[in-house]
Amino acid sequence: MQIQQTQRSRVIVLTDITNEPDDEQSMVRFLCYSNEFDIEGLVATTSCWLRDRVAPEQIIERIQAYEQVRDNLLNHAPYYPTASSLLNLTTTGISIYGMDGVGQGKSSAGSQLIIDAVDKPDPRPVWICVWGGVNCLAQALWEIRQTRSVVEVDKFVAKLRVYTISDQDNSAPWIRQEFPNLFYIVSPGYEENGAGGYHHSTWVGISGDKFHGRFSGADFELVDNLWLDQHIRYNHGPLGALHPQTKFLMEGDTPTFLYLIPNGLGVPELPDYGSWGGRYELYTPDQKPWHYQKETRPIWTDTTDQVLSHDGKIYQTNQATIWRWREAYQHDFAARIDWSNTDNFESANHNPIAGFAGDVSRGVVHLTVQSGQMVELSAEGSTDPDGDAITACWFQYQEVGSLKQKIDIQNHSEIKASFIAPSVQQPETIHIVLEVKDNGKPCLYNYRRVVVEILPR
Repeated sequence: MQIQQTQRSRVIVLTDITNEPDDEQSMVRFLCYSNEFDIEGLVATTSCWLRDRVAPEQIIERIQAYEQVRDNLLNHAPYYPTASSLLNLTTTGISIYGMDGVGQGKSSAGSQLIIDAVDKPDPRPVWICVWGGVNCLAQALWEIRQTRSVVEVDKFVAKLRVYTISDQDNSAPWIRQEFPNLFYIVSPGYEENGAGGYHHSTWVGISGDKFHGRFSGADFELVDNLWLDQHIRYNHGPLGALHPQTKFLMEGDTPTFLYLIPNGLGVPELPDYGSWGGRYELYTPDQKPWHYQKETRPIWTDTTDQVLSHDGKIYQTNQATIWRWREAYQHDFAARIDWSNTDNFESANHNPIAGFAGDVSRGVVHLTVQSGQMVELSAEGSTDPDGDAITACWFQYQEVGSLKQKIDIQNHSEIKASFIAPSVQQPETIHIVLEVKDNGKPCLYNYRRVVVEILPR
Protein backbone atom coordinates (compact mmCIF):
# COMPACT_ATOMS: atom_id res chain seq x y z
CA MET A 1 0.00 0.00 0.00
CA GLN A 2 1.30 3.44 -0.95
CA ILE A 3 -0.08 6.81 0.20
CA GLN A 4 0.11 9.83 -2.11
CA GLN A 5 0.30 12.80 0.27
CA THR A 6 -1.49 16.11 -0.20
CA GLN A 7 -0.28 19.66 0.33
CA ARG A 8 -1.82 23.09 0.66
CA SER A 9 -2.36 24.90 -2.62
CA ARG A 10 -0.98 28.37 -3.34
CA VAL A 11 -3.95 30.44 -4.55
CA ILE A 12 -4.57 33.78 -6.29
CA VAL A 13 -8.16 34.87 -6.87
CA LEU A 14 -9.11 37.15 -9.78
CA THR A 15 -12.63 38.49 -9.24
CA ASP A 16 -14.97 40.92 -11.01
CA ILE A 17 -16.69 41.39 -7.67
CA THR A 18 -19.84 43.61 -7.73
CA ASN A 19 -20.81 42.67 -11.29
CA GLU A 20 -23.51 40.57 -9.60
CA PRO A 21 -23.88 39.15 -6.07
CA ASP A 22 -22.30 35.76 -6.71
CA ASP A 23 -18.66 36.96 -6.38
CA GLU A 24 -19.50 38.59 -3.06
CA GLN A 25 -21.11 35.32 -1.98
CA SER A 26 -18.11 33.26 -3.09
CA MET A 27 -15.72 35.56 -1.24
CA VAL A 28 -17.57 34.87 2.02
CA ARG A 29 -17.22 31.12 1.53
CA PHE A 30 -13.60 31.49 0.39
CA LEU A 31 -12.67 33.30 3.61
CA CYS A 32 -14.31 30.53 5.63
CA TYR A 33 -11.88 28.12 3.94
CA SER A 34 -8.85 30.43 3.94
CA ASN A 35 -7.04 28.12 6.35
CA GLU A 36 -6.98 25.40 3.68
CA PHE A 37 -4.85 27.40 1.22
CA ASP A 38 -1.73 29.52 1.09
CA ILE A 39 -3.32 32.67 -0.29
CA GLU A 40 -0.99 34.69 -2.53
CA GLY A 41 -3.38 37.38 -3.73
CA LEU A 42 -6.95 38.68 -4.03
CA VAL A 43 -7.22 40.78 -7.18
CA ALA A 44 -10.23 42.86 -8.24
CA THR A 45 -10.56 42.73 -12.04
CA THR A 46 -12.84 43.70 -14.91
CA SER A 47 -14.96 41.37 -17.05
CA CYS A 48 -17.49 41.55 -19.84
CA TRP A 49 -20.00 42.55 -17.14
CA LEU A 50 -17.75 45.08 -15.40
CA ARG A 51 -15.72 46.65 -18.19
CA ASP A 52 -14.30 49.91 -16.89
CA ARG A 53 -13.91 49.65 -13.12
CA VAL A 54 -12.73 47.31 -10.38
CA ALA A 55 -14.11 47.00 -6.85
CA PRO A 56 -11.51 46.00 -4.25
CA GLU A 57 -13.65 47.65 -1.57
CA GLN A 58 -16.02 44.67 -1.68
CA ILE A 59 -13.14 42.29 -0.96
CA ILE A 60 -11.93 44.56 1.84
CA GLU A 61 -15.39 44.74 3.40
CA ARG A 62 -15.49 40.96 3.68
CA ILE A 63 -11.97 40.74 5.08
CA GLN A 64 -12.95 43.27 7.73
CA ALA A 65 -15.88 41.06 8.71
CA TYR A 66 -13.53 38.06 8.69
CA GLU A 67 -11.27 39.94 11.11
CA GLN A 68 -14.15 40.05 13.59
CA VAL A 69 -14.57 36.26 13.51
CA ARG A 70 -11.03 34.98 12.95
CA ASP A 71 -10.47 34.21 16.65
CA ASN A 72 -13.64 32.13 16.62
CA LEU A 73 -12.50 30.24 13.53
CA LEU A 74 -9.14 29.49 15.13
CA ASN A 75 -10.93 27.75 18.00
CA HIS A 76 -12.21 25.24 15.44
CA ALA A 77 -9.28 24.82 13.04
CA PRO A 78 -5.70 26.09 12.72
CA TYR A 79 -3.95 28.16 10.05
CA TYR A 80 -6.51 30.90 9.48
CA PRO A 81 -4.46 33.86 8.15
CA THR A 82 -4.58 37.28 9.78
CA ALA A 83 -6.89 39.85 8.27
CA SER A 84 -3.94 42.23 7.90
CA SER A 85 -2.08 39.71 5.76
CA LEU A 86 -5.13 39.30 3.52
CA LEU A 87 -5.54 43.07 3.22
CA ASN A 88 -1.90 43.33 2.18
CA LEU A 89 -2.57 40.76 -0.54
CA THR A 90 -5.65 42.58 -1.87
CA THR A 91 -5.01 44.61 -5.01
CA THR A 92 -6.40 45.41 -8.46
CA GLY A 93 -5.94 44.69 -12.10
CA ILE A 94 -6.24 47.34 -14.78
CA SER A 95 -9.63 49.06 -15.14
CA ILE A 96 -9.87 48.15 -18.83
CA TYR A 97 -11.77 45.33 -20.47
CA GLY A 98 -10.09 42.29 -21.98
CA MET A 99 -7.31 42.53 -24.54
CA ASP A 100 -7.53 46.33 -24.52
CA GLY A 101 -5.87 46.00 -21.12
CA VAL A 102 -2.99 43.83 -22.35
CA GLY A 103 0.26 45.11 -23.83
CA GLN A 104 2.87 47.79 -23.47
CA GLY A 105 2.18 50.11 -20.53
CA LYS A 106 -0.74 47.96 -19.28
CA SER A 107 0.97 46.52 -16.22
CA SER A 108 -0.99 46.64 -12.95
CA ALA A 109 -0.45 45.77 -9.33
CA GLY A 110 -2.42 42.59 -9.99
CA SER A 111 -0.34 41.43 -12.94
CA GLN A 112 2.86 42.15 -11.00
CA LEU A 113 1.51 40.19 -8.03
CA ILE A 114 1.08 37.14 -10.28
CA ILE A 115 4.64 37.47 -11.60
CA ASP A 116 6.07 37.86 -8.10
CA ALA A 117 4.15 34.84 -6.79
CA VAL A 118 5.30 32.55 -9.59
CA ASP A 119 8.90 33.76 -9.24
CA LYS A 120 9.08 32.81 -5.57
CA PRO A 121 11.44 29.89 -4.89
CA ASP A 122 8.49 27.86 -3.58
CA PRO A 123 8.32 24.80 -5.88
CA ARG A 124 4.54 24.41 -5.54
CA PRO A 125 2.43 25.58 -8.48
CA VAL A 126 0.35 28.75 -8.25
CA TRP A 127 -3.39 28.25 -8.76
CA ILE A 128 -5.18 31.16 -10.45
CA CYS A 129 -8.87 30.95 -9.53
CA VAL A 130 -10.61 33.15 -12.09
CA TRP A 131 -14.06 34.46 -11.16
CA GLY A 132 -14.25 37.17 -13.83
CA GLY A 133 -12.00 38.50 -16.56
CA VAL A 134 -8.52 37.06 -16.92
CA ASN A 135 -6.61 39.92 -18.57
CA CYS A 136 -4.60 40.39 -15.38
CA LEU A 137 -3.02 36.98 -16.01
CA ALA A 138 -2.79 37.72 -19.73
CA GLN A 139 -0.76 40.85 -18.97
CA ALA A 140 1.57 38.92 -16.68
CA LEU A 141 2.17 36.34 -19.41
CA TRP A 142 2.63 39.07 -22.05
CA GLU A 143 5.28 40.79 -19.93
CA ILE A 144 7.14 37.57 -19.21
CA ARG A 145 7.27 36.70 -22.89
CA GLN A 146 8.61 40.17 -23.70
CA THR A 147 11.38 40.10 -21.11
CA ARG A 148 12.53 36.47 -20.74
CA SER A 149 13.99 33.70 -22.84
CA VAL A 150 11.89 30.88 -24.25
CA VAL A 151 13.24 28.52 -21.60
CA GLU A 152 12.40 31.00 -18.83
CA VAL A 153 8.89 31.54 -20.21
CA ASP A 154 8.29 27.81 -20.30
CA LYS A 155 9.50 27.51 -16.70
CA PHE A 156 7.13 30.31 -15.65
CA VAL A 157 4.13 28.81 -17.44
CA ALA A 158 4.86 25.38 -15.97
CA LYS A 159 4.24 26.74 -12.45
CA LEU A 160 0.78 28.08 -13.29
CA ARG A 161 -2.54 26.28 -12.88
CA VAL A 162 -5.72 28.01 -14.06
CA TYR A 163 -9.33 27.18 -13.20
CA THR A 164 -11.59 29.79 -14.76
CA ILE A 165 -15.35 30.19 -14.71
CA SER A 166 -16.10 30.17 -18.45
CA ASP A 167 -14.70 33.03 -20.56
CA GLN A 168 -15.59 36.45 -19.21
CA ASP A 169 -13.32 38.48 -21.45
CA ASN A 170 -11.55 38.00 -24.78
CA SER A 171 -8.12 37.55 -23.21
CA ALA A 172 -9.07 34.03 -22.07
CA PRO A 173 -8.98 32.37 -25.50
CA TRP A 174 -5.89 34.47 -26.34
CA ILE A 175 -4.08 32.93 -23.37
CA ARG A 176 -5.01 29.39 -24.40
CA GLN A 177 -3.88 29.99 -27.97
CA GLU A 178 -0.64 31.80 -27.18
CA PHE A 179 0.46 29.57 -24.30
CA PRO A 180 -0.49 26.05 -25.38
CA ASN A 181 1.34 24.34 -22.50
CA LEU A 182 -0.57 26.21 -19.80
CA PHE A 183 -2.60 23.98 -17.47
CA TYR A 184 -6.14 25.30 -18.00
CA ILE A 185 -9.50 24.12 -16.63
CA VAL A 186 -12.51 25.74 -18.30
CA SER A 187 -15.91 25.24 -19.84
CA PRO A 188 -15.16 27.46 -22.86
CA GLY A 189 -17.70 30.04 -23.85
CA TYR A 190 -19.36 33.30 -23.01
CA GLU A 191 -22.81 34.76 -22.53
CA GLU A 192 -22.75 38.31 -23.81
CA ASN A 193 -23.95 37.57 -27.35
CA GLY A 194 -26.97 35.62 -26.12
CA ALA A 195 -25.50 32.27 -27.14
CA GLY A 196 -26.18 30.89 -23.68
CA GLY A 197 -22.72 29.48 -23.11
CA TYR A 198 -22.97 29.52 -19.34
CA HIS A 199 -25.92 27.13 -19.37
CA HIS A 200 -23.70 24.41 -20.83
CA SER A 201 -20.88 24.84 -18.32
CA THR A 202 -19.85 22.42 -15.61
CA TRP A 203 -19.61 25.09 -12.91
CA VAL A 204 -23.36 25.78 -13.13
CA GLY A 205 -23.79 22.54 -11.19
CA ILE A 206 -22.81 24.42 -8.03
CA SER A 207 -26.38 25.66 -7.64
CA GLY A 208 -28.27 25.45 -10.91
CA ASP A 209 -31.23 23.27 -11.63
CA LYS A 210 -33.98 25.85 -12.00
CA PHE A 211 -31.80 28.22 -14.01
CA HIS A 212 -33.92 28.86 -17.13
CA GLY A 213 -35.43 25.42 -16.59
CA ARG A 214 -32.44 23.67 -18.13
CA PHE A 215 -31.25 21.53 -15.25
CA SER A 216 -32.82 18.82 -13.17
CA GLY A 217 -31.72 16.19 -10.73
CA ALA A 218 -30.00 18.30 -8.09
CA ASP A 219 -31.66 19.32 -4.84
CA PHE A 220 -32.40 23.02 -5.36
CA GLU A 221 -33.65 23.55 -1.82
CA LEU A 222 -30.05 23.29 -0.57
CA VAL A 223 -28.99 26.36 -2.57
CA ASP A 224 -32.04 28.60 -2.65
CA ASN A 225 -32.32 31.86 -0.75
CA LEU A 226 -34.52 30.33 1.92
CA TRP A 227 -31.83 27.79 2.90
CA LEU A 228 -29.08 30.41 2.72
CA ASP A 229 -31.08 32.82 4.86
CA GLN A 230 -31.54 30.15 7.53
CA HIS A 231 -28.05 28.62 7.58
CA ILE A 232 -25.69 31.37 6.38
CA ARG A 233 -27.04 34.92 6.46
CA TYR A 234 -29.32 35.64 9.37
CA ASN A 235 -28.15 35.42 12.98
CA HIS A 236 -24.89 33.77 11.88
CA GLY A 237 -22.44 36.56 12.55
CA PRO A 238 -20.87 39.40 10.55
CA LEU A 239 -19.30 37.26 7.83
CA GLY A 240 -22.44 35.32 7.00
CA ALA A 241 -24.38 38.59 6.96
CA LEU A 242 -22.28 39.70 3.96
CA HIS A 243 -23.50 36.79 1.82
CA PRO A 244 -26.04 38.70 -0.33
CA GLN A 245 -29.29 37.42 -1.76
CA THR A 246 -28.87 35.38 -4.92
CA LYS A 247 -29.86 37.25 -8.07
CA PHE A 248 -29.11 34.71 -10.82
CA LEU A 249 -27.09 31.76 -9.53
CA MET A 250 -25.61 31.11 -6.10
CA GLU A 251 -21.82 31.34 -5.98
CA GLY A 252 -21.05 30.56 -9.59
CA ASP A 253 -17.33 31.09 -8.89
CA THR A 254 -17.04 28.80 -5.88
CA PRO A 255 -16.09 25.63 -7.83
CA THR A 256 -12.64 27.13 -8.50
CA PHE A 257 -11.65 26.71 -4.85
CA LEU A 258 -13.94 23.86 -3.82
CA TYR A 259 -11.78 21.99 -6.31
CA LEU A 260 -8.70 22.67 -4.13
CA ILE A 261 -10.10 21.81 -0.69
CA PRO A 262 -8.01 18.89 0.63
CA ASN A 263 -10.85 16.73 1.93
CA GLY A 264 -9.50 13.43 0.61
CA LEU A 265 -11.65 13.38 -2.53
CA GLY A 266 -9.85 15.28 -5.28
CA VAL A 267 -6.28 15.67 -6.51
CA PRO A 268 -5.77 19.15 -8.00
CA GLU A 269 -3.16 18.04 -10.54
CA LEU A 270 -5.59 15.41 -11.84
CA PRO A 271 -8.90 17.06 -12.85
CA ASP A 272 -10.24 13.77 -14.23
CA TYR A 273 -10.35 12.37 -10.67
CA GLY A 274 -13.31 14.58 -9.75
CA SER A 275 -13.94 16.62 -6.60
CA TRP A 276 -16.43 19.07 -5.08
CA GLY A 277 -15.28 21.45 -7.84
CA GLY A 278 -16.28 19.05 -10.62
CA ARG A 279 -14.56 16.64 -12.96
CA TYR A 280 -12.82 17.46 -16.26
CA GLU A 281 -10.98 15.58 -18.98
CA LEU A 282 -8.13 16.63 -21.25
CA TYR A 283 -9.09 16.95 -24.93
CA THR A 284 -9.60 19.49 -27.71
CA PRO A 285 -13.33 20.37 -27.62
CA ASP A 286 -15.38 20.80 -30.78
CA GLN A 287 -16.37 24.30 -31.81
CA LYS A 288 -19.65 25.44 -30.27
CA PRO A 289 -21.78 28.53 -31.07
CA TRP A 290 -21.01 30.02 -27.64
CA HIS A 291 -17.21 29.75 -27.98
CA TYR A 292 -15.12 32.84 -28.70
CA GLN A 293 -12.99 30.86 -31.14
CA LYS A 294 -12.07 27.34 -32.14
CA GLU A 295 -9.98 25.60 -29.50
CA THR A 296 -6.72 24.49 -31.07
CA ARG A 297 -5.21 22.35 -28.32
CA PRO A 298 -6.28 20.07 -25.48
CA ILE A 299 -7.64 21.73 -22.35
CA TRP A 300 -9.19 20.32 -19.19
CA THR A 301 -12.87 20.66 -19.97
CA ASP A 302 -16.36 19.22 -19.64
CA THR A 303 -17.09 15.57 -19.07
CA THR A 304 -20.02 13.70 -17.51
CA ASP A 305 -20.84 11.60 -14.46
CA GLN A 306 -23.82 9.29 -14.17
CA VAL A 307 -25.45 10.05 -10.82
CA LEU A 308 -28.45 8.68 -8.94
CA SER A 309 -30.27 11.81 -7.78
CA HIS A 310 -32.32 12.48 -4.66
CA ASP A 311 -35.42 12.10 -6.83
CA GLY A 312 -34.57 8.46 -7.55
CA LYS A 313 -33.68 9.07 -11.19
CA ILE A 314 -30.30 8.70 -12.91
CA TYR A 315 -28.78 11.71 -14.64
CA GLN A 316 -25.68 11.90 -16.81
CA THR A 317 -24.46 15.47 -17.29
CA ASN A 318 -21.33 17.53 -16.79
CA GLN A 319 -23.09 19.63 -14.12
CA ALA A 320 -23.70 16.43 -12.13
CA THR A 321 -19.95 16.15 -11.54
CA ILE A 322 -20.49 19.02 -9.09
CA TRP A 323 -24.09 18.78 -7.89
CA ARG A 324 -23.62 15.15 -6.85
CA TRP A 325 -21.74 16.57 -3.81
CA ARG A 326 -24.25 19.34 -3.05
CA GLU A 327 -25.35 18.24 0.40
CA ALA A 328 -21.74 17.75 1.45
CA TYR A 329 -20.43 21.15 0.38
CA GLN A 330 -23.49 23.08 1.54
CA HIS A 331 -23.49 21.45 4.95
CA ASP A 332 -19.76 22.08 5.16
CA PHE A 333 -20.25 25.79 4.47
CA ALA A 334 -23.00 25.99 7.09
CA ALA A 335 -20.68 24.39 9.65
CA ARG A 336 -17.89 26.85 8.85
CA ILE A 337 -20.26 29.77 9.29
CA ASP A 338 -21.20 28.23 12.64
CA TRP A 339 -17.48 28.16 13.51
CA SER A 340 -17.25 31.86 12.71
CA ASN A 341 -20.13 32.60 15.07
CA THR A 342 -18.91 30.86 18.23
CA ASP A 343 -15.66 30.44 20.14
CA ASN A 344 -16.97 27.25 21.73
CA PHE A 345 -15.75 24.12 19.95
CA GLU A 346 -18.62 22.07 21.36
CA SER A 347 -21.21 24.46 19.89
CA ALA A 348 -20.51 23.53 16.27
CA ASN A 349 -19.97 20.41 14.20
CA HIS A 350 -16.63 19.38 12.71
CA ASN A 351 -15.72 17.03 9.91
CA PRO A 352 -15.13 13.37 10.64
CA ILE A 353 -11.74 11.93 9.70
CA ALA A 354 -11.71 9.21 7.04
CA GLY A 355 -9.06 6.63 7.77
CA PHE A 356 -7.84 3.77 5.63
CA ALA A 357 -6.39 0.76 7.45
CA GLY A 358 -5.38 3.06 10.29
CA ASP A 359 -3.85 5.78 8.10
CA VAL A 360 -5.60 9.10 8.70
CA SER A 361 -3.78 11.32 6.22
CA ARG A 362 -5.74 12.89 3.37
CA GLY A 363 -3.62 11.31 0.66
CA VAL A 364 -4.69 8.92 -2.08
CA VAL A 365 -4.19 5.25 -1.25
CA HIS A 366 -2.62 3.15 -4.01
CA LEU A 367 -3.07 -0.62 -4.00
CA THR A 368 -1.70 -3.16 -6.49
CA VAL A 369 -3.52 -6.50 -6.80
CA GLN A 370 -3.89 -9.38 -9.23
CA SER A 371 -6.93 -10.54 -11.15
CA GLY A 372 -9.09 -12.75 -8.96
CA GLN A 373 -7.59 -11.46 -5.71
CA MET A 374 -9.82 -10.50 -2.81
CA VAL A 375 -9.27 -6.77 -2.13
CA GLU A 376 -9.84 -5.79 1.49
CA LEU A 377 -11.08 -2.27 2.21
CA SER A 378 -10.79 -0.97 5.76
CA ALA A 379 -12.03 2.33 7.18
CA GLU A 380 -10.38 1.59 10.52
CA GLY A 381 -8.97 4.73 12.06
CA SER A 382 -11.97 6.80 11.01
CA THR A 383 -13.08 9.01 13.87
CA ASP A 384 -15.13 12.08 14.68
CA PRO A 385 -13.67 14.97 16.71
CA ASP A 386 -17.05 15.65 18.33
CA GLY A 387 -17.69 12.05 19.29
CA ASP A 388 -20.56 11.81 16.81
CA ALA A 389 -21.53 8.47 15.33
CA ILE A 390 -20.10 7.96 11.86
CA THR A 391 -21.13 5.82 8.91
CA ALA A 392 -18.95 4.57 6.09
CA CYS A 393 -19.89 4.16 2.45
CA TRP A 394 -17.60 2.64 -0.16
CA PHE A 395 -18.42 3.32 -3.81
CA GLN A 396 -16.73 2.95 -7.15
CA TYR A 397 -16.16 6.17 -9.08
CA GLN A 398 -16.89 4.32 -12.27
CA GLU A 399 -16.10 7.12 -14.73
CA VAL A 400 -12.54 7.42 -13.37
CA GLY A 401 -9.81 4.89 -14.03
CA SER A 402 -9.12 2.77 -17.09
CA LEU A 403 -11.47 -0.11 -16.25
CA LYS A 404 -15.09 0.99 -16.57
CA GLN A 405 -16.54 -2.36 -15.47
CA LYS A 406 -18.83 -2.11 -12.43
CA ILE A 407 -17.37 -3.68 -9.30
CA ASP A 408 -19.52 -5.47 -6.72
CA ILE A 409 -18.35 -4.13 -3.35
CA GLN A 410 -19.42 -6.43 -0.54
CA ASN A 411 -20.50 -4.73 2.73
CA HIS A 412 -20.22 -1.34 1.03
CA SER A 413 -21.82 0.44 3.98
CA GLU A 414 -19.57 -1.13 6.62
CA ILE A 415 -16.19 -0.20 8.08
CA LYS A 416 -14.73 -3.26 6.40
CA ALA A 417 -15.66 -4.03 2.80
CA SER A 418 -14.18 -6.06 -0.02
CA PHE A 419 -14.39 -6.96 -3.69
CA ILE A 420 -12.89 -9.48 -6.08
CA ALA A 421 -10.50 -7.93 -8.58
CA PRO A 422 -11.89 -8.71 -12.04
CA SER A 423 -9.93 -10.56 -14.67
CA VAL A 424 -7.93 -8.22 -16.92
CA GLN A 425 -5.70 -8.78 -19.95
CA GLN A 426 -3.48 -5.78 -19.21
CA PRO A 427 -2.93 -3.55 -16.17
CA GLU A 428 -6.09 -1.58 -15.37
CA THR A 429 -7.09 0.86 -12.64
CA ILE A 430 -10.29 1.44 -10.74
CA HIS A 431 -11.14 4.16 -8.20
CA ILE A 432 -12.90 3.40 -4.93
CA VAL A 433 -14.04 6.29 -2.70
CA LEU A 434 -14.60 5.97 1.02
CA GLU A 435 -17.19 8.49 2.17
CA VAL A 436 -17.39 8.98 5.93
CA LYS A 437 -20.39 10.87 7.31
CA ASP A 438 -21.20 11.93 10.87
CA ASN A 439 -24.61 12.42 12.47
CA GLY A 440 -23.96 15.94 13.75
CA LYS A 441 -25.94 19.06 12.90
CA PRO A 442 -25.42 19.62 10.04
CA CYS A 443 -24.06 16.21 9.07
CA LEU A 444 -20.56 16.50 7.60
CA TYR A 445 -18.42 14.41 5.26
CA ASN A 446 -14.84 13.37 4.62
CA TYR A 447 -13.26 11.07 2.06
CA ARG A 448 -10.41 8.79 1.10
CA ARG A 449 -9.71 7.77 -2.46
CA VAL A 450 -8.30 4.33 -3.16
CA VAL A 451 -6.75 3.74 -6.59
CA VAL A 452 -6.46 0.04 -7.27
CA GLU A 453 -4.15 -1.19 -10.03
CA ILE A 454 -5.19 -4.64 -11.23
CA LEU A 455 -2.55 -6.80 -12.89
CA PRO A 456 -3.26 -9.85 -15.06
CA ARG A 457 -2.22 -13.21 -13.64
